[in-house]
Amino acid sequence: MKTSKRYHALDVFRGMTIALMILVNTPGSWAYVYSPFRHAQWHGLTLTDLVFPFFLFIVGTALMFSFSKYNFCRTKEVYQKIAKRTAIIFLIGLLGHLYGTLVHGKAFENFRIMGVLQRIALCYGIAAVLVLRFKIQHLWIILIAVLIGYWQLLLWNGGYSLETNFARTVDIAILGASHLYKGTGIPFDPEGLLSTIPSIMTVLLGFFAGVMIHSATDQIDNVKKMLIMGALLILAGWAWSFVFPINKQLWTSPYVLVTGGIAFMTLAVLIWVIDINTMKKPFHAFEIFGTNSLFVYAASGVWTNTMLWLQVDNRSLYSFMYTDWFVPLAGNMNGSLLFALANVAVWWVILYLMYRKKIFIKI
Repeated sequence: MKTSKRYHALDVFRGMTIALMILVNTPGSWAYVYSPFRHAQWHGLTLTDLVFPFFLFIVGTALMFSFSKYNFCRTKEVYQKIAKRTAIIFLIGLLGHLYGTLVHGKAFENFRIMGVLQRIALCYGIAAVLVLRFKIQHLWIILIAVLIGYWQLLLWNGGYSLETNFARTVDIAILGASHLYKGTGIPFDPEGLLSTIPSIMTVLLGFFAGVMIHSATDQIDNVKKMLIMGALLILAGWAWSFVFPINKQLWTSPYVLVTGGIAFMTLAVLIWVIDINTMKKPFHAFEIFGTNSLFVYAASGVWTNTMLWLQVDNRSLYSFMYTDWFVPLAGNMNGSLLFALANVAVWWVILYLMYRKKIFIKI
């Protein structure tokens, strides 16, 4: 078994992503959210739209370091571990939705099947098999073919609108309209089945970054190469977006390239600052967030639903804390942001205590 250097930048990048994920998911009120902390309504890109692809990118980078320890062995046991981990993460996502359905008294007929953890599970499982089965050059061919193929599927089957896009058509046909997300006003799942396919390509981009990092003999030179790769991906995605819009909810091909490019450049800068120039201390707080990332995402979702369910003075605990504690302190808009930051701080303390006690929940 090979050993490889541990890059603290990867843990920091993962931690920054998780912290931002909690921040954007728990404003005091959705009516008072600064625009960078909102998803683009349909086409477009905001800071918040970087969170999910960043996490999938990191999943891909981690695959390289994980499999390289065992020389990319393709044994029955390896595939069983991949299948088991995929199933567990998917099940945790389903249980989270089940908890939300129960505490909010929703009908089981409207139980949502897909979701963030479910997509992470599928992307991890399929990408893991791909990187074990195919060489790097073949993975690039797969990525290009999938991104072009997905573009053509949407282009010739309903276009890019919320109501008529082919991703929605496929999800309704397979999952049923009642089991889709309805936050857009109509049944449409931003973590649906068809749009999961280009999401897997985001994981592959992260894997390619991992290959560059792991195989580099000169990390300063490699940082430059990663910055160039990121810039090229952003440029390609931007050029493509003139005919195929950047859209997080459809996970369009230009969205894959642009967010992947930004992830490449972000990780390159973090490696240069943290691992090459050894500036670890200023980023240690984010490294804490990266230690139990899947646990904190799932647990924070359960806690948010619990706060929305518990009642104080005929209001949810969530609403009570925001309106009675944070609004008087900072007003509607800043109070909403402060509420989200407080959530981030609470979870950091929990993760820090787990870190001190060496409690790392591995799935």
